[in-house]
Amino acid sequence: MGESMKDYEGMLEESYSLMGDGVHNTDELLAWKKAEELQESQENITVTVSEVVKGGVVADFEGIRAFIPISKLSIERIDDCDPFLDKEIEVRVFEADMEADKLILSAREILKEKQEDSRKKKLSDVKPGQVYHGVVATIKEYGAFVDIGSGLSGLVHISQISHNRIKHPGVVLKEGQEVDVKVIDIKDGKISLSIKALLDDPQEQPLDEDIVLPESDGLGTSLGDILDGLKL
Repeated sequence: MGESMKDYEGMLEESYSLMGDGVHNTDELLAWKKAEELQESQENITVTVSEVVKGGVVADFEGIRAFIPISKLSIERIDDCDPFLDKEIEVRVFEADMEADKLILSAREILKEKQEDSRKKKLSDVKPGQVYHGVVATIKEYGAFVDIGSGLSGLVHISQISHNRIKHPGVVLKEGQEVDVKVIDIKDGKISLSIKALLDDPQEQPLDEDIVLPESDGLGTSLGDILDGLKL
């Protein structure tokens, strides 16, 4: 575990003599050893894409041709690898198999970690009581997920959509609809939202017209006098 690359040199020379045509030189053996160590440590490295091939791209790693599958280049689905040509990308060793002459690199895990770190930072700025103008992204039987921007979304449970009882969120909402939502809770990285909290409760609405007793110096206090003075 504590040996350096120089300590491996003698062993690698011996391995090279036994392997014959399997590996071309000592430098390549050292590169494979380094790749194996990087696979174990999962340390980030930077490589430059030198070629676009079917199903991905090729980059040079210490003189070894390393393959980066298209599925490992990005978090999002991509169909064209040409934009990656001659670009530096941060990767990890996904698989290093010297006997099979297979070195596979991946950027996906790094990108996912960075995305999650960014989300956690943005999430820390969200507080209960805040109001957002969002867009309904997905509707489920139990509620609707609303995109509130900055890559964040939250769930509006079916009970938080309307003051009235509804059987399905689709009765009130549709995907792509813009809505105002209020943050009511944040737990385990999940945001709970409410549309209902921003709506007036019809049960608490005042009457359209209040009955006002007319002011009159001669108004009596009997029931008959009060009824006579009302403008019905």
